[in-house]
Amino acid sequence: MKIAILGYGKMGQEIENLAIKRGHEIVITINNLEDWDTSEKKLIEADLAIDFSTPGSIVDNIYRCFNYHLPIVIGTTGWFDDLEKVREDCLKNKQSIFFSPNFSIGVNLFFELNRLLARLMSKWENYEISIEETHHIHKQDAPSGTAIVLANDIIQYIERKDKWVNDDVSNPEEVGIKSFRTDNVPGTHVVRYESEDDSIEIVHTAKSRRGFAFGAILAAEWLAGKTGFFEMKDMLVSQIIQNQE
Repeated sequence: MKIAILGYGKMGQEIENLAIKRGHEIVITINNLEDWDTSEKKLIEADLAIDFSTPGSIVDNIYRCFNYHLPIVIGTTGWFDDLEKVREDCLKNKQSIFFSPNFSIGVNLFFELNRLLARLMSKWENYEISIEETHHIHKQDAPSGTAIVLANDIIQYIERKDKWVNDDVSNPEEVGIKSFRTDNVPGTHVVRYESEDDSIEIVHTAKSRRGFAFGAILAAEWLAGKTGFFEMKDMLVSQIIQNQE
């Protein structure tokens, strides 16, 4: 597969290294507007793009890929306000997007644990719920996309919660998310249920960026030949079905 990498920071470089090891070819890397001006036409050589850019550039990147009917795998977060319009345009124009706020297989299993725990804890109102997320200092959005998914899933299953805040909780209907930025932390997420008597925690800690890069490349390989808007659950379910056949 010939891949265009959009966003050539540490994640983009990790994807490049791993993709080459898996036999793929990187035909272009784009990291800024100057790169777009000089290299955009090389997108025609690519089979697919993988984007780990910035919240401010991702939407433009998506529509540039649409112009070339180039499937795009997106790991960039912080653009949720534009997500529904992009999804509609993708489906209407028969484009191909695979989006996930976190491509780690472990994190996506963690999402399932979070949903299960929320269902189990839904009737126990004496437990307060909070989320903590810690990332490297270069991460531009807060809270993380992963923390937002965790919070939204909790809100879906626990009736007494109706919104999340990236701050201390001011009323019992909120789920508080605390964001920390420190050197060289790929990503740690903690979901905590705490009462006066005890506490329950589930934790996911990324050890390196490799898990995210590996998941993104798996998504790119899976997306080949498909049209539509896809997420990690689509790939995981299809692999489970395939393994059962």
